Amino acid sequence: MADSFNFELVSPERLLVSEAAVEVVLPGTDGEMTVMAHHAPVMTTIKPGIVEVRTDSGTINRYVVFGGFADILPEVCTLLAESAVHVDDIDRTDLAQRIQNTTEDLADAKDEMEKTRIAEYLSHLTTLQAAV
Repeated sequence: MADSFNFELVSPERLLVSEAAVEVVLPGTDGEMTVMAHHAPVMTTIKPGIVEVRTDSGTINRYVVFGGFADILPEVCTLLAESAVHVDDIDRTDLAQRIQNTTEDLADAKDEMEKTRIAEYLSHLTTLQAAV
């Protein structure tokens, strides 16, 4: 059996998860990454997507996150999410509203750098919408 490490998923509202995990898949901005025990120390940004947590018992839990940061150390991984919810509790209306608001923000963007940043976020949101 694989070694476990402590995984914490924190949103501004509350601590969603604090449990032993053997594997966590994160939607990093540079691509998906799998975290396991004894991982090299890394800090990375998180894009909107799904975090998959596999526990010692083999249970897999999935959470929708809307960006944030992950601090990964050999014995712990802490994900500080801008917003997070268990995939079973996702509010599809809220997700559609986020997409609409981001589309409006894109239309109102004042420069190319801002347009690029917003377009990338919109792309992540629409991908997420298709995944849930």
